[in-house]
Amino acid sequence: MGLFSTNMLKKTSLLFILLGFVSCEVFKSVPQPKTEFRGVWVATVVNIDWPKNGDDQIDKQKRDFLQILHFYDELNFNAIIVQVRTAGDAFYDSKYAPWSRFLTGKEGSSPDSDFDILEWMINESHNRGFEFHAWLNPYRATFDLKTEILSPAHDFNLHPEWMVKYGEKYYYNPGLPEVRERLVAIMDEVVTNYDIDAIHFDDYFYPYKIKGELFEDSLSYSYNALPQQSLNDWRRSNVDSLVKNIHKVIKNKKPWVQFGISPFGVWKNNTTDPRGSDTKAGQTTYEDLYADPITWMENGWIDYITPQVYWSMDLPVASHSKIVKWWANNSSNTNLYIGNGAYKVRNNSDNAWDNKKELPDQLKLARNTKQVQGNVLFSAKSLMVNNQDIAKYIKKKYYKTLALPPVSPFAPSLGSTSIEIDAIYQNENYIKLDLDALHDYRYALVYSSGKKNKSEYSIQKLISKIPIEKNQIHLTRNSIGTKKHLALTFINKFGQESDPILIHLNRKNGTKK
Repeated sequence: MGLFSTNMLKKTSLLFILLGFVSCEVFKSVPQPKTEFRGVWVATVVNIDWPKNGDDQIDKQKRDFLQILHFYDELNFNAIIVQVRTAGDAFYDSKYAPWSRFLTGKEGSSPDSDFDILEWMINESHNRGFEFHAWLNPYRATFDLKTEILSPAHDFNLHPEWMVKYGEKYYYNPGLPEVRERLVAIMDEVVTNYDIDAIHFDDYFYPYKIKGELFEDSLSYSYNALPQQSLNDWRRSNVDSLVKNIHKVIKNKKPWVQFGISPFGVWKNNTTDPRGSDTKAGQTTYEDLYADPITWMENGWIDYITPQVYWSMDLPVASHSKIVKWWANNSSNTNLYIGNGAYKVRNNSDNAWDNKKELPDQLKLARNTKQVQGNVLFSAKSLMVNNQDIAKYIKKKYYKTLALPPVSPFAPSLGSTSIEIDAIYQNENYIKLDLDALHDYRYALVYSSGKKNKSEYSIQKLISKIPIEKNQIHLTRNSIGTKKHLALTFINKFGQESDPILIHLNRKNGTKK
């Protein structure tokens, strides 16, 4: 009996030790980075995410958009990528494209009022601390063959010579110089007229190949290709030219506006090129879509790249983990974010997506891969409708605190900053700070601090991220509690953070700093 008790005691002790290790793993705190891109795509084509219906009244469209912002604000996301051109149309008043039927119910019909919905979306996003990336599809001219519903102002009707029918859609012919000029002008218009943070393209360059179909651009090839230039190389050069010229016009107009592209996830399979990934993708971005993101990165034409790695972690033909590793090893001169297929969660023939941790594990992989600086989820409704349990898990585990979007590698050096606080006004409910002119700054970051200032503050000390309005910052007493010492930094249009300023809240009302 005594021996039995002794053995049982040893086994019980061992069991508790093992359980302790397991518990530590389960409840181990995940480090929260200060800088990480956390984006979501808001698809407007055929009203996937927003608006829910093009015939909806403007007030309902606004409520539905705010619902998206609120949901992802609660999850500590920091960027929203909104589709504002789906197929030769526009979600804004454009001299180059008709109003989208997905916004107004009928293509070419303007909204009932002069209300600028795009400007409003940008302002509402900025007010909540989101970057606003304007997502445009350059080459897709129609979503189907119902051309009778197109506006007379649509390029299909104005410039039929620009169009190529392929499958069940029409496309702008990328090989025509006048097409590239029009597309550059469209991007210039958006950058000039709106306070966006980035222009964004997805994976639609030359169309995905359809068996038995021919993309008829032989005539433009014969007129425009260089001597001895193959058809494939010529097509890639057309896309390269567009990317290069759009980058140029953006940076000439507003250097702080970024240019980001989200290509198809597989550049090449290693069966056709030893430099490619260990995948068996049916189509590739280089060989089938004639897009060469490696060239774009090497030449500094894009600020960030977000390959669409929409497969599960260990899918044999296209493993998410292998593809992420490939992009990490082959990206240069740009910020690298991973595009994740949240739309597949509990909604795909690949049973891996039924696992609650499939998407969170992909975010974990990105964070643990040094070269990767964040993620973008497709699309907004994927976590809002049926998978809020996964959204809560992601916030609790990985997005527990706010994070700042990464700065473009091409942003100019910030140098030292000297921002002055002219006056502090406070009462029992709020605190107002008057600042020096801050025309180039978007936000103030408010950190909890001790009596002495630090050179940098961790994200865990961040209390709030506040839009700067007319050189003033407004704080509520509830947001800071009983804290007497705060540190302020300021985020400029490039996303760079200034040196911190320490303020003490034991001053009399109106006392100058």
